[in-house]
Amino acid sequence: QVQLVESGGGLVQAGGSLRLSCAASGRFLSIIAMAWYRQAPGKQRDLVARITSGRVTYYADSVLGRFTISRDDAKNTVYLQMNSLKPEDTAVYYCKTDARIRPWSSDSNTYWGQGTQVTVSS
Repeated sequence: QVQLVESGGGLVQAGGSLRLSCAASGRFLSIIAMAWYRQAPGKQRDLVARITSGRVTYYADSVLGRFTISRDDAKNTVYLQMNSLKPEDTAVYYCKTDARIRPWSSDSNTYWGQGTQVTVSS
């Protein structure tokens, strides 16, 4: 019912920047919140940043001050601006959204994107 497509990943040297995008499409009433997670090989998937419909943001301590999450409601898109990238930021980055899909229910469903690879070289 909701599809998420991430883009913007790639290979960058330490200290560089990347901007990830995640566009939502499909049948839904509204997006409650969108978030970015990342998962390195052999590690769990961890929350990187989250933004609510009220523009309240959360950042993991490891990225605070370096990453910025934002959203464009008109485009149903969330962005992750990543600056001062470090090798430890290397991971597959996943977009997640919580969206309302039924007009008769206030419940939200969670959807995941396919992931985009971010590789930071030293």
